[in-house]
Amino acid sequence: MALSCERGGPHHGTGHPSLLQRPIPEPGCLMVTPTARLSMQSIYYPTPVAPLHLPPGMPGSPSCQRRHTLPASEFRCLTPQDAAGVFEIEREAFISVSGMCPLYLNEIQHFLTLCPELSLGWFQEGRLVAFIIGSLWDKARLTQESLVLHRPGGHMVHLHVLAVHRTFRQQGKGSVLLWRYLDHLGGQLDVHQAVLMCEDALVPFYEKFGFYPVGPCAVTVGSLAFTELHCSLRHHTSMRRCSC
Repeated sequence: MALSCERGGPHHGTGHPSLLQRPIPEPGCLMVTPTARLSMQSIYYPTPVAPLHLPPGMPGSPSCQRRHTLPASEFRCLTPQDAAGVFEIEREAFISVSGMCPLYLNEIQHFLTLCPELSLGWFQEGRLVAFIIGSLWDKARLTQESLVLHRPGGHMVHLHVLAVHRTFRQQGKGSVLLWRYLDHLGGQLDVHQAVLMCEDALVPFYEKFGFYPVGPCAVTVGSLAFTELHCSLRHHTSMRRCSC
């Protein structure tokens, strides 16, 4: 769906009422690659080993271990365990204003289970402040099905949503996260393009990151229409080099 950046908060019409009832395909119906399945027979359980007790004062001993602290700033792929926090940010940004949302909780869990590597969260001291969720798509243009499907084997990543927590907006975090995300995608050899749909007012924002309009999007929400934008990840990489 249309993405929410950190500028000015939510955008009306970025969701779709039918999402509340739309069915989520069973994972078995999707083309999950064999490498995604792990046979229980292939798991090796090592023999337990007695813990090593170090003398006091030795490096690694309990008296010398430092107390664990969370990193001040961390970018990492999201997991299904992050779904509730993701949805809380979305609910404030979209549902509380327009009653609609790009992804609902079951859809967030769906994508973070099937393709967590296509997501990216920005955490500050363990707190999620911004995120992007994407999935693979295998057609030249977006269709209504692209809102709920992940197509393993596709070479295009559909960016479903970008959102920033309300207390961290107007700080440029959405822009930083989007640059990071496109760099992250560029490191995956089978991914060639990123694609998204947004309202016309947001087109100039995404053009700064190498996205270019390809025409009206086939996906509509009621009377609302969107522009579809594509980004060549090779072009994005060259843009990053030129800006350094």
